[in-house]
Amino acid sequence: MSIPMLNRMHMNGYDVLSVNNGPWRVCTQGDRLASFASREEALAYAAALPGYKSRSARGRGHTAE
Repeated sequence: MSIPMLNRMHMNGYDVLSVNNGPWRVCTQGDRLASFASREEALAYAAALPGYKSRSARGRGHTAE
């Protein structure tokens, strides 16, 4: 039985991850934004995106008028 290997890091609020030496993916909590062949390409893409904050974190403390 093989154990899945997960490489995961965060950049600019996005998850940058690779499973079992597969393609590197740039994701949010609910969406996969892009896939890349190398970690460097994925990190560069995540760095070029605007900073990400989850919607639940944005709405805290804000009330509708």
